[in-house]
Amino acid sequence: MQDRLRPLVDAAGPGPGPDEVRRIAGLDVAYAEDSDRLAAAVVVLDAATLDVVARSVVLGEAQFPYVPGLFAFRELPSLLAALDELETPPDLLVCDGQGLAHPRRFGLACHIGVHTGIPSIGIGKTAFVGTWDPPGPERGAASDLMLDGDVVGRVLRTQRNVKPVFVSVGHGLDLDTACRHALALTTRYRLPETTRAADSACRAALKARAASGTSG
Repeated sequence: MQDRLRPLVDAAGPGPGPDEVRRIAGLDVAYAEDSDRLAAAVVVLDAATLDVVARSVVLGEAQFPYVPGLFAFRELPSLLAALDELETPPDLLVCDGQGLAHPRRFGLACHIGVHTGIPSIGIGKTAFVGTWDPPGPERGAASDLMLDGDVVGRVLRTQRNVKPVFVSVGHGLDLDTACRHALALTTRYRLPETTRAADSACRAALKARAASGTSG
């Protein structure tokens, strides 16, 4: 399926830049310890202020096993359900994971972007594939993430002298634009505010479910 859908990815761009979007959504999934029970969160931020304007969290259970490279099949159903609960769709999706920086050039950010038609990017904490040279120490320094001779992403320093993040195109914009969004979303911390907000939301939902003693 990934091989079949990959040609549908639009990575030509340039796509909407930071000054052209009003609402940006962060997407993340958290799992209960030693369990397939999960919480999938979509948190929408105002692009200008980075304030949270909407959130949706879906509790469920993964129906697909953990297989490296097939993570979208484990998380996509719950994330799409959370997206469907939003009254207003966001203008950009930011996934805590990979887009084109994937063995088959079709990570979660590509899959959800193609499925929804909403521009999407992946911003990972670590690299899944590829080789790279360390970027310079200053904020905004970057180097190419290479796989089989192709540029599949960018290693981007979002704060001075902190570990870089790994940015890759999902759908509907180019790599330069994706990196502009990554920097616009990391005004204070290494990780984008979208990821931080979504991570907090799904972990809080799991904690609340555990406290209630329910499995649903």
